[in-house]
Amino acid sequence: MTSTFASATAVTFSSGVPADVSGIVAPAAAALGERRSLPLPERVQFSYTTRFVSEQVAADRDAYALVAGADVTPQAGDLVIARVSEIVNHKRIETETSRKAILYTDAIVALAYGHRYAADQFLAHVPGNLDHCHLVAAGGIAGVVTECHSKIVGPTQIEPLGLLTRNGEVVNVVDTAPFANTPVYGAPAGRPEVIAVLGTSMNSGKSTVMSCLVNGLTKAGYRVGAGKITGTGAGNDRMHYHDAGAHQVIDFTDFGYGTTFRQDFDSLRSLTVNMIDVLGAGNDLVLVEIADGIYQEETARLLRDGVFQDSVDQVLFAAVDALGARAGVGELLDAGLRVACASGVMTSSPLAAREADAVLAPFSVPVIGTFDLTDHEIASGLLVRQ
Repeated sequence: MTSTFASATAVTFSSGVPADVSGIVAPAAAALGERRSLPLPERVQFSYTTRFVSEQVAADRDAYALVAGADVTPQAGDLVIARVSEIVNHKRIETETSRKAILYTDAIVALAYGHRYAADQFLAHVPGNLDHCHLVAAGGIAGVVTECHSKIVGPTQIEPLGLLTRNGEVVNVVDTAPFANTPVYGAPAGRPEVIAVLGTSMNSGKSTVMSCLVNGLTKAGYRVGAGKITGTGAGNDRMHYHDAGAHQVIDFTDFGYGTTFRQDFDSLRSLTVNMIDVLGAGNDLVLVEIADGIYQEETARLLRDGVFQDSVDQVLFAAVDALGARAGVGELLDAGLRVACASGVMTSSPLAAREADAVLAPFSVPVIGTFDLTDHEIASGLLVRQ
């Protein structure tokens, strides 16, 4: 049975999802059958989030196979080899090198199961079995969509063939990550200045603000390390940082997370500190971006955490309009954070920028145009440890 997508924002699926959603019907349950081992298909397109596994498969392909069956329960980060059964929202997949490869029906792709929080697209979760599900992020995340933005027709559908195994053990992206997210209970010692970039929501201009600041500080002669602490695995943002001149770029996928949504809070706190430690080791300054908006559950808690606050010197805030800038800056100041400036999408409009400048004047928080941050004097003038 083909999925039917309505204008409703909630979705009902056959397995492993919240029971209080309704509206969109998922594919009929597949005949999962008994547990079985299957050979790895000859041609598999590995995605950005699975890039470190791809390297190992290429080196020792005979060690890998698939496991399938009704009793196979995927976990966040497990690699799934899947067939693209219907192309809807995502028409491309991001490869290991961040190239946007065109998807075709029946293509075989390697993805990581993960939860996704994207207010402009989907709310998605890791399913309870290997039934049909969805490509929920072009960076290579598989999940079951339970809520959908009204502008989205529906998610691209996939048919899992099995979980990837190495010598009989299921492969998870954390197994091949270059960095370990070891438990941490305090702020990094001896770190350089750290600036965090946050925003009102998705598409408020955070990544562009971050990239422009990287560029300005690099022009000022600083060696800048740039990282993305939270979000959904994708190479686009890190490529922006790299193109802007960052000396070193990493993100949460380098620590073994396909996504950070629904990760336990201790892991997110440790990820913050460990990422700053890695970037701080060989750079003069560290810039980190936090995905989504400041009301996103994990972000809201992180901003008020003592270890996070001790790890960050100041923040830049990206907003879409003056109202968002006023509310967001107020929230950050109430949380005890120092706000260096407001910027983002609103600065594309001189009128919106002037409105924001007026309402932020009582907080002594300036509004700076996103691309003005590429000026070395403006960028270096924001530093607090000069």
